[in-house]
Amino acid sequence: MPFGYTGKVLKVDLTTGSMTYESPPPDVYRRYAGGSCLAMTYMLRDVPPGLDAFDPRNVLVLAASVVTGAPLSGLSRFNVTALSPLTGTIGDSQAGGYWGAELKMAGLDAIVVTGRAAEPVYLWVHDGHAEIRPAGHLWGLDTGPAQARIREELADARVRVAQIGPGGENLVRYAAIVNELHHFNGRTGMGAVMGAKNLKAIAVRGRGKVQVHDPAALQALARSVPERIKANGGSQLLGSRGTAGFVAATSAGGGLPTRNFRSGVFEGAAAIDGEAMHQALGHSSTTCYACAVRCKQVIAAHEPYEIDPQYGGPEYEGLAALGAYTGVSDLAAVCKANELCNRYTLDVISTGAMIAWATDCYEQGLIGPQQTGGLTLRFGDGEMLVRLVEMIARREGLGDLLAEGPLRAGQAWGPEAAALAIHTKGQPYPAHMARAKGSLPVVYAVNPYGADHMCTEHDAFLLPDMPDSFQERMRALGILGTAPMDATGPLKVRLATITQRYMSLLDSLELCAFCFANAWFFDGEDIVAAVRAITGWQTTLWELMLVGERRIQLMRAFNAREGLDARHDVLPARMVEPLVGGPTDGWRVDMDAWQRDRALYYAAMGWDPESGLPGRARLHELDLDWVVDELERHGALAG
Repeated sequence: MPFGYTGKVLKVDLTTGSMTYESPPPDVYRRYAGGSCLAMTYMLRDVPPGLDAFDPRNVLVLAASVVTGAPLSGLSRFNVTALSPLTGTIGDSQAGGYWGAELKMAGLDAIVVTGRAAEPVYLWVHDGHAEIRPAGHLWGLDTGPAQARIREELADARVRVAQIGPGGENLVRYAAIVNELHHFNGRTGMGAVMGAKNLKAIAVRGRGKVQVHDPAALQALARSVPERIKANGGSQLLGSRGTAGFVAATSAGGGLPTRNFRSGVFEGAAAIDGEAMHQALGHSSTTCYACAVRCKQVIAAHEPYEIDPQYGGPEYEGLAALGAYTGVSDLAAVCKANELCNRYTLDVISTGAMIAWATDCYEQGLIGPQQTGGLTLRFGDGEMLVRLVEMIARREGLGDLLAEGPLRAGQAWGPEAAALAIHTKGQPYPAHMARAKGSLPVVYAVNPYGADHMCTEHDAFLLPDMPDSFQERMRALGILGTAPMDATGPLKVRLATITQRYMSLLDSLELCAFCFANAWFFDGEDIVAAVRAITGWQTTLWELMLVGERRIQLMRAFNAREGLDARHDVLPARMVEPLVGGPTDGWRVDMDAWQRDRALYYAAMGWDPESGLPGRARLHELDLDWVVDELERHGALAG
């Protein structure tokens, strides 16, 4: 019998209502490890080239990994993958919570969904069985009432529900999927894909357990977690304030994107920081399956806005995007906007970015009341922030345009307005300032699913005054040397390529970065120990890093087949403008250095330095011969 995984994948065609099961052979799990990497094999094989993301033939894959659901901190996550309606590239998104572990306990490693139901439905998966149920009575409900109704219907309060709210139902192109009301698959519009399929939710219940090869070894690793957390200052802060505790410090360092990325310093940062939230709202925290960190924040309020605690609370990205991006320092308004995003399943980063972009256009005189439906947009207007979130979710007035994302919305107001949209490949930038970190401009440009702050480690790891433990983890990955934050060149490219493989491994094994990334309490050797204990494989970090690279190469191959190349690996115009204020005043992207670094990155990944297309040799080396054949058929292979 397999250890760690079930060997069973459910395939659902919503058009016909048919459901089948397949059992991938063991070498598939060893080569791809499940999760995002396994999902990519279905995307390349089953999605026809040139498809619109809302076409019923788009494939939606929800996948756990070979270690998901084992009893250890950081093993709760699962992946959702589809062609993205936001970017037109591969869409990829991870979430924690309990749903991924429950899927494994229900006897499945993944669910592959195709087609479109004639009427709204939800999928009910329980102990190896599955059925499609009507969801017309759930369509239009916010996520809280919808989850309650599903659990009532199934007569089980422990059913785990991954679902969409009005944002996904209304095909907001950056709609998210949520489980347990506050664990999100965000960013790339996976919720809109569910909406296009008339799929309201997937409810899962399992009474099995993940079979572990060496329970004693896994238990020993689990018993070490409390002491590791105690010794890690960042983990302690996560447990008390969540990522919200990093807002003020990021601004003080000049790296907090403010007023549509004009500045890296927000004068209102302290007012919306995790500490301010703790003092004003008395928040608490929850956790994911089997995790000791408890980093998920929960807040409640009655005045001036009603904020329902069942929807959790804002993290760093939400406070930054809805606060600093828009210039809003009213904590109550930012928290209410965040709650609405959670309630309606809107990605908080993209929502804040689109509102900030529209406000920037208005303040610069590129649009006026005629384009906004009579609304006056000003940075710092908390009431307008809350109103616009509602309008986006419901696609009302200006919200209908903003729901389209920067690629499409930017076309409506002309080239000058489009140039103010801060995105790559249609994905708005996260709250980590690329102009303040030398490696990020390349990383944001080349990442297959658009700008993402979690796909590599950041430049601070190379500062000479970083703790030796951090530097040692870089050395263990073969990254030697130090450099200032804004430095460019080969060392920064090495940081990007090597740690991108590492972080991609985390997304293939579906490991939480706040447990297993290099700043936290587990390291690469712990990953190896966990995989060995759970699966019984005598694996190495070398083998696992190859899994991480396979995922990157599969994503690049998918995009290349869709016609994407170096022309799409670009930066928004604002990146060459100098930042204003604070310690990063005057910092900007040097485009000559960026061009050199991008070409070096391509070469290091085995891609053509000019076109950025995947190369034959590296794909063969990674045992991806079938991908070479696929790209050759479509003329998307370098050389």
